[in-house]
Amino acid sequence: MKKIILAIVAVITMSATVMAQEENKPMRDHQRPDMKEMVKQRTAETVKAYGLNEAQAAKLLELNLQYADKIRPMGGPNRHGGPNGHRHHMNRNGKHQGDTLQAPRQMPQRPSREEMEKRREEMMKNMEAYNAELQKIMTEDQFKSYQADIQKRMKNGPRGPRE
Repeated sequence: MKKIILAIVAVITMSATVMAQEENKPMRDHQRPDMKEMVKQRTAETVKAYGLNEAQAAKLLELNLQYADKIRPMGGPNRHGGPNGHRHHMNRNGKHQGDTLQAPRQMPQRPSREEMEKRREEMMKNMEAYNAELQKIMTEDQFKSYQADIQKRMKNGPRGPRE
């Protein structure tokens, strides 16, 4: 009887240890894919949507990789909360995962209106340069279709039409 109780206690202890270790692991499933993979995926979607051939697809991938860091949402890398663009995940005890006895992290200061305007202007210049290069890659009909889709997205917003 004592051996059975000891075995049960050992199993419970090991289970609790494994669960605690799982809780402290970084949440790999929720991490964003790396930039290169996202660019490849977006390029593949564009190739399919506009019927680009293999030569156009190769040039588009090169262009997208070139502009990957230049054209990004206004929020930049910190727009999702954490210093690396990741949200902080809480464990069951209400602590941030990975918390230790370190000083609390400082949240980045919000940029000034002038800084935001400067970033917007820079992004617009990059978009114009990107579109000029894209126009050289696509046929006239493909580019017109691309521009029409961009206009729809701007009108409807990134999440589709407003209802």
